[in-house]
Amino acid sequence: MSHFAKLWRAALGALCLTAALLAPAHAGRSCEHRPLQVWTLERSLVLAERTMNALDASGAQVVLLARAGQDLTKYGLRWSHLGLAYKAPARAGEDDGRGYVWRVLHKLNHCGTQEAALYRQGLGDFFLDDLWRLEAAWVVPTREVQLKLHALLLDERKAKALHHAPYNLVSYPWSRKYQQSNQWAIETLAAAMEPSVYSRERAQEWLRFQSYEPTVLRLGAFTRLGARVSAANVAFDDHPGEKRYSDRIETVTVDSVFAWLQRAGLAGAPVTLRY
Repeated sequence: MSHFAKLWRAALGALCLTAALLAPAHAGRSCEHRPLQVWTLERSLVLAERTMNALDASGAQVVLLARAGQDLTKYGLRWSHLGLAYKAPARAGEDDGRGYVWRVLHKLNHCGTQEAALYRQGLGDFFLDDLWRLEAAWVVPTREVQLKLHALLLDERKAKALHHAPYNLVSYPWSRKYQQSNQWAIETLAAAMEPSVYSRERAQEWLRFQSYEPTVLRLGAFTRLGARVSAANVAFDDHPGEKRYSDRIETVTVDSVFAWLQRAGLAGAPVTLRY
């Protein structure tokens, strides 16, 4: 029996308990709290298993993995949330003969609060969501980036070093007041790549040096997102006045990260997998 077949049987048996106990968390999706449905669980686990098989076949040790938890097409965006997926040694009861499992380290906002935390999850948990599209996407970094990022992700202290709890869905990329999920991911990438990066300020300097360009949202269009955005934590007080008042809201998106990594020669082209 495969790892995910075992996971499916266990998850299905505990479905009612899981639905009752799941703590609401947000990253790239609405904060509507709905009971977990069997068909949602099944599709998420199938997507996770297919993603695992594809990542195994890629030969990668680390990828930047995205999901589509929210419809952002009106802003020209395809993906909503980014995590750092990596091979980790299998724990007792996890080993299905491969000796490793895929884990995802990512940042999630606690719904209804201004705080966020880091989570280490399996692929099944990462996709266990009411996704807008049952798709996954990832980029495979160069070997040098993988080696450095993998070493950091296996080090608990270093992996958490640049996490900043105050959360803003549209945090300004060059400010340290807030930190959204995709922003944490690339600042952590910067820390892995450059030993002198020991603070968020240094990480942002490295990202500027590497010519990272954030996505520009137009304020008028963003406010039309309506109830979906109002359910998450949104603030504009970290954005420069001259940009905010000219309707230019710059923030870190998965789409901008994928484009930058390929443009900078740090990763290959995005790979997409559908359910």
